[in-house]
Amino acid sequence: MPQLIHEFIFQSARQMPERQALSYQGVGLNYGALAQMVTVAAHAWLHHGLGRGERLAVYLEKREENVVAMFGAAAAGAVFVPVNPVLKAEQVAYILADCNVRILVTSRERFSQLCDVLGACPDLQTVIVIGSMEGLQPPPGVRLHSWRESMLSAQARPPHPCIDCDMAAILYTSGSTGKPKGVILSHRNLVAGALSVSSYLNNTAEDRILCVLPLSFDYGLSQLTTAFAVGACAVLLNHLLLRDVIDAIDRDRITGLAGVPPLWIQLSELSWHHARRMRYITNSGGVMPQHTIKALRKALPHVQMYLMYGLTEAFRSTYLAPEQLDLRPDSIGKAIPNAEILVLRGDGSPCGPNEPGELVHRGALVSMGYWNDAARTAERFRPVPDRSGGRPIPELAVWSGDTVWADEEGYLYFIGRGDDMIKTSGYRVSPAEVEEVVYATGLVSEAAAFGVAHPMLGQVIALVAVGDELNSPALLAACKRSLPAYMVPARIDVRGQPLPRNPNGKIDRRLLAQELEARS
Repeated sequence: MPQLIHEFIFQSARQMPERQALSYQGVGLNYGALAQMVTVAAHAWLHHGLGRGERLAVYLEKREENVVAMFGAAAAGAVFVPVNPVLKAEQVAYILADCNVRILVTSRERFSQLCDVLGACPDLQTVIVIGSMEGLQPPPGVRLHSWRESMLSAQARPPHPCIDCDMAAILYTSGSTGKPKGVILSHRNLVAGALSVSSYLNNTAEDRILCVLPLSFDYGLSQLTTAFAVGACAVLLNHLLLRDVIDAIDRDRITGLAGVPPLWIQLSELSWHHARRMRYITNSGGVMPQHTIKALRKALPHVQMYLMYGLTEAFRSTYLAPEQLDLRPDSIGKAIPNAEILVLRGDGSPCGPNEPGELVHRGALVSMGYWNDAARTAERFRPVPDRSGGRPIPELAVWSGDTVWADEEGYLYFIGRGDDMIKTSGYRVSPAEVEEVVYATGLVSEAAAFGVAHPMLGQVIALVAVGDELNSPALLAACKRSLPAYMVPARIDVRGQPLPRNPNGKIDRRLLAQELEARS
């Protein structure tokens, strides 16, 4: 059984080299070829000086080279950092600098967007560019190489030593205090997650899994690792229109599809006449509305629906089996295989049935903490009570900050989050991160971002701002220049008076949200 995440690919290459592993824009890549490409990429990264445990970032849309670069880094004994392709240059630079990225893999077009900010990444040594190199100039102190030449000139080199508790990946997720935080995942985390998810979804080598979510999401990356764990095929799709997803399901003979509530809400309104091969769909990243569940079940009566809950710090936590959907449509289910989910009071004692408490995840999927952030790691990763009474080394679990309750049979129900995070379009957005960009415009003296309910997106971002001679269109235009689309405020309220404060002297976002709702 593989212990390291890239070994899933090599195992399938030995057992069934001709079986398709990836499909991108109608072109298939079998496991034998994928394993060879990952090996060559590992040799190339070692040739370019990537050290043991050092970071290689990938800033690309979903494509073949993205997968090869990430798993090649793992095979080299290094760490891959998938960067969300919708992020703006300054946000990418923050991630590269924060986790001391040594090698960046990107496209010619994306490199051109990053040129002005790469100087703020002091540890960056090499940029690998996919596409023509003509006319490109490297930033000072950075070597520029083409993907093609790097692969062609790579010579065999032994990988750095690596065991299952070593770092494999860093995934960046928004935090309630502002800047994104890097969640460190070990090989063990990724392998355990892939085996757990593939077991309850009953995945086999016959599956063809459509990857529509960003690979920088734990949920999106999980589609790859789950497919590779069983020798299935991952079909990469960068869709512009919702119809593209439906067309791909038919064209690529898709059997499994993962989505977030906003995507499912929109897809439920389309025709699914050609989804005959679909076996299952999954939802995470928020609660799917009941009318959407009903619409999808009507359109896809032969398809199993899995409602799931997860957090990046533990990759995946719970699922509701399809046969429970009619009995418990509001439940997030029970713990996935090889994990235990506890509902605990503030003092760490267990809650009784129907008693609200904090969801705490323990087991092999608990990540290694936040990159270079001991304080926030200590807040989120804390010991669980020792029920045996004799364990000398405390076991750390993820304290999610989410409030849930469990019924008499142990099925869990989500109540709400314990922080100010905004959940929109499947993304977790930090109010502080939006506010920081707004303040940087120089247009405002005070600003507060928060989420307000939306029937399709879960929440949208609202912004209340104070500034002399400030107008909403100018502030919106400034936000669009500096923020990805999902972080741009949908509602902007400009005021002339100071914003209200709570007893701690902080801007009272909840009161502002109530005021805005009352005026809607």
